[in-house]
Amino acid sequence: MSDLFEYVHTEGNDPAFNMPYTPGITVTGGQIMYLAGVTAAPVYHSHPHVASEFDDIPLDPEEQTEMCLNNLRDVLEAAGGDLGSIVEVTRYMVDQAKNQDGVNRAMGRAFGDHRPASTSVEVVRLATDPRLILELKAVAVVPVDESGA
Repeated sequence: MSDLFEYVHTEGNDPAFNMPYTPGITVTGGQIMYLAGVTAAPVYHSHPHVASEFDDIPLDPEEQTEMCLNNLRDVLEAAGGDLGSIVEVTRYMVDQAKNQDGVNRAMGRAFGDHRPASTSVEVVRLATDPRLILELKAVAVVPVDESGA
């Protein structure tokens, strides 16, 4: 666990229960970082969108989730954090009944024992491209940059 935040569980409930999220997290240090929603598409892509930029994105929900997480990781690392810095994640998912298991497997591998607070929202379509299955939006706590940079 990070020294920048603490997990919060309600009295009498076992935090070892196998949930993929934590009911609450308090921030005890660092600085809060708000991350824009990311998909499996490159973080930096054309606007307006160019469909051919998304042709190499796999249709598999696990693979798309891994790509989303890699995009989050890249942005977090630029601020001195990592996936373990995430305290809240919102998952916008197309066809949740079909895709949720693959998304959960990939997120479980990436987060390990870390359980950010989480919300899942089923959507009809994501704005970037109709082939995309998942968009992740996150809030993280990263170390304070004391270098003045």
